[in-house]
Amino acid sequence: MKTSMDKCILIKPDISFEDEIKAFRAEMLAAGSGMDGSGPLRRMENIREWLEFNQRSEKEETAPDDWVPSEQFIYVRERDNKIVGMIQFRHYFNEFLAEFGGNIGYSVRPDERRKGYAKRMLADCLAVCKQHGLDKVLITCDQENEGSKRTILANGGIHERTTYYETEDICIERYWIML
Repeated sequence: MKTSMDKCILIKPDISFEDEIKAFRAEMLAAGSGMDGSGPLRRMENIREWLEFNQRSEKEETAPDDWVPSEQFIYVRERDNKIVGMIQFRHYFNEFLAEFGGNIGYSVRPDERRKGYAKRMLADCLAVCKQHGLDKVLITCDQENEGSKRTILANGGIHERTTYYETEDICIERYWIML
């Protein structure tokens, strides 16, 4: 596996990244990639609308009824300001997250995979979770997603169990990371 040493930063997206967010979205859709950790970006072509959704989702009183408070981050490579990944931290669980989604969802842009970005992005997000007072986080992944499994394990993930998600007809692996 090739490892990139480029410095990246975890930041909350704003309108200054509109073109990069559009490019990330387009590349993910073209590759047929899951967009875990990007909230409703898959269905939102209007980036301003997505940014507003993210802001509303941060507070309990403004989060959509079917969402828990969450923070959306982009992982930006400093040398060229390219978004290499997205990650979302959910402060606590609803029924779905408790079984299938966990505290964190993430994805890496297809042309930036296998460079170590996911591992570093998750490590940076774990620090945010710890700052919020969590002592452990649940992270899940599709049983077939070897890259995500390796990322989770590299960050101290301990496999709890595998569960079947009937809606998508997939098996989901559940991992806990102690902070």
